[in-house]
Amino acid sequence: MNTPRDHGLRLMIILSALMSFSSIATDMYLPALPTLVHDLHTDMGRVALTISTFLTGFSLGQLLWGPISDRIGRRGPIAAGLLLFAVGSVGCAVAADINQLLFWRAVQALGACAGPVLARAMVRDLYAWERSAQILSLLILMMAVAPLAGPLLGGQILKFWSWRAIFGVLAACGVLALFALKLLPETLPPTRRNRAPLRHTLAEYLQLIRDPRLLTYALAGGFYYGGCYAFIAGTPFAYVDYYHVSPTVFGLLFSVNIVGLMAVNFLNTRLIARMGSERLFQLGAVMVAVAGVVLIFTAKTGFGDVAGLAVPVFFFMAPSGFIVANSVAGALSLFERQAGAASSLIGAVHYGSGVFTAAMLGWFADGTPWPMGLIVGLAGVGCLVVALLPRLSLVARPVRT
Repeated sequence: MNTPRDHGLRLMIILSALMSFSSIATDMYLPALPTLVHDLHTDMGRVALTISTFLTGFSLGQLLWGPISDRIGRRGPIAAGLLLFAVGSVGCAVAADINQLLFWRAVQALGACAGPVLARAMVRDLYAWERSAQILSLLILMMAVAPLAGPLLGGQILKFWSWRAIFGVLAACGVLALFALKLLPETLPPTRRNRAPLRHTLAEYLQLIRDPRLLTYALAGGFYYGGCYAFIAGTPFAYVDYYHVSPTVFGLLFSVNIVGLMAVNFLNTRLIARMGSERLFQLGAVMVAVAGVVLIFTAKTGFGDVAGLAVPVFFFMAPSGFIVANSVAGALSLFERQAGAASSLIGAVHYGSGVFTAAMLGWFADGTPWPMGLIVGLAGVGCLVVALLPRLSLVARPVRT
């Protein structure tokens, strides 16, 4: 097994950039969602579908890239995904109506998902379980620049230009990442590649999904991601339309959550050696469940106005540092030659739940923050229930590698 000194800062920066594509493709245009309603002559529900459509493509696309990379290596599929992302972003920038925008968001997502799923697999190629959890936390800490800056940059672009320029910037990001890929080494040597034909992929996924340990990690993360994307899809309307905050203030409110996420990811890298990856994962689940229950109350009653939403949302988003890195590392530690497929399956569950909750938000939107608060709260409780299954001895604890 390689040591951390074998891999430099350059590799960490590139991997964190690859993992950030889901964030930049969504967070940067969040301040423009209310504007899209007016410019494209549509309604809030249809505009919310631009998020769920992206998540659908992002979720399903991962199921393709992971098994391919297990067989031919990581770099080639990443390059193909970045090119597809850039083409989809240009399509979004020139879309004439909401239907065209939805189509190009799907294309954009199919390319964007290659980066995160294969970056996680590359970490598994290089590191064992708890060390990989530390590395994933560091990568999430570094990639947090994207969601931190995304809404702020999107708000400024919207102020001086238009929402179309936001997608133009995203296309440029894809092209730049494609050039940076030349500096990324291949982490999966031919001797460790999966020799099974690609047509066996379905059977491979059926084998993976039957593993109760992987399923526990994937479902707990899925509930958490479902809550996060309900917040992402619902908060522009809750803050901007319902509470009438400016796009700039909205960007600041959104960015505070990313600061909390960064802080907890930093704590995770320090506490893993002392407390263990599994305990921190379960602690994070407790935190999001409590924050979710509080948010249900404040969203229903209006208690605290904007702060009544912002405070519990902060404590829901911050424990990502305990939940995501530790659950992904725990699941991938179980599979060496199927790390790409396992990463794909986890990502599909995570983002697939986001598809469902973002769509639910569009279905049940009533012009108030209540549907968002209820969905986020129930997702937090679901995350806790699934995360505690190993402690209840219903699922065996993974063996460390």
